[in-house]
Amino acid sequence: MEVIGTLKAKFDTQKVSDRFQKREFVLTTEANTPYPQHVSFQVTQDKCNLLDQFSEGEELKIQFNLRGREWNGPQGIKYFNTLEAWRIERVQSGGSNQQSQQSSNSGSSMNSSSAPVFTGNSSDNDDLPF
Repeated sequence: MEVIGTLKAKFDTQKVSDRFQKREFVLTTEANTPYPQHVSFQVTQDKCNLLDQFSEGEELKIQFNLRGREWNGPQGIKYFNTLEAWRIERVQSGGSNQQSQQSSNSGSSMNSSSAPVFTGNSSDNDDLPF
């Protein structure tokens, strides 16, 4: 999947265990609407350093996988979702509008009035059964 937005915040890397680390960041989509969306993503392991080259306020294109898990705790079963980014790129100021127009004109019947652009590629190697 893919989304374009503005980097609102990036946080320090958290070392969860000796073998696992993660870093979270927030991307703002629909910024020009009355209800901007602030979406939290994470990068893991060696990808934590990807965020170092970007500054807050930059427009970025994020490619990510949607992950979900079940947790059976004392209060019962709970479900958690994670948006795990695997590629982060700057949006070129000249190519941004052209890419948005191509994405919204690619057979989608949704209104393209500044809605975020989520696309799934057949080359995405995710493990969802559908």
